[in-house]
Amino acid sequence: MLNPKFGASILSWIPPVWTPEAGLHAIKKTAETGFDLLEILLPVSMDFDAETVKKQLKEHNIEAVCSLNLPKNCHIPFHPLEATTLIKAALDKAAILEVGFLGGVLHSGIGVFTGLPRTKEEEVILCQVWGEVAAYAQNLGIKIGIEPINRYESYICTAASETMTLINKVNASNLGLHLDTFHMNIEESNFRDPVLAGGSKLYHVHMTDSDRGMLAEGNVHWKELFKALSEIDYSGALVLENFSSEIKGLVGPTSLWRPSKYNAEDLAKGSLAFMKKMVEKYK
Repeated sequence: MLNPKFGASILSWIPPVWTPEAGLHAIKKTAETGFDLLEILLPVSMDFDAETVKKQLKEHNIEAVCSLNLPKNCHIPFHPLEATTLIKAALDKAAILEVGFLGGVLHSGIGVFTGLPRTKEEEVILCQVWGEVAAYAQNLGIKIGIEPINRYESYICTAASETMTLINKVNASNLGLHLDTFHMNIEESNFRDPVLAGGSKLYHVHMTDSDRGMLAEGNVHWKELFKALSEIDYSGALVLENFSSEIKGLVGPTSLWRPSKYNAEDLAKGSLAFMKKMVEKYK
């Protein structure tokens, strides 16, 4: 049975730079618009007061999950020790928040390339790091989700099948897949097979249309996606990661070169309504 929780990324409300004021705004807006949880993209600096945020989440009756995108100086094949240290620091923050999931681009620094495909040597380093951080996360009761991203942002993990092959090599019970429909629309041949490839190891899904706008107004094949999610009895989070240029600090980091059709609140409310309708149809 399809029984997900509905979430919003902090990027639905604020730029990708956490501040106490902006974070509280994201928590409040997530609650006001009817979501179950907020995905907190942790700052690479780890300048993040997890104890205070935990209290704020409870005050507004909102759950949380965490994500982290590795910076260039933590590209795992080049900087495995730095990446391991940063991921463990993120897991420590998640543990303070009492969060059970950390996802995101945990394989490479976004925008780092060699000009060549991923090598076997790089795969060995990747699996070693994943194995170590998965063991660390296991002791904290946290699952880790690895997010494939498109070829213009990484060469390490760009599709579900190759990512699952590496995840299965590590063979850690708490290491799984984190899908994103924006990247799937570029890299996958359909929206069913990646979901089935993840199966019980699919822990998290970012929901966004092909233009990062309102769900169901782009090219993503939503019926195919929701049917597949129903087939695997998906019960993880469906988290909006669509953006509005109304939030000025998002324009550069998310390449919003044209004005968005919707403001942030309308975009979130409309997308949430669509997700709920589709879950009801396919559950």
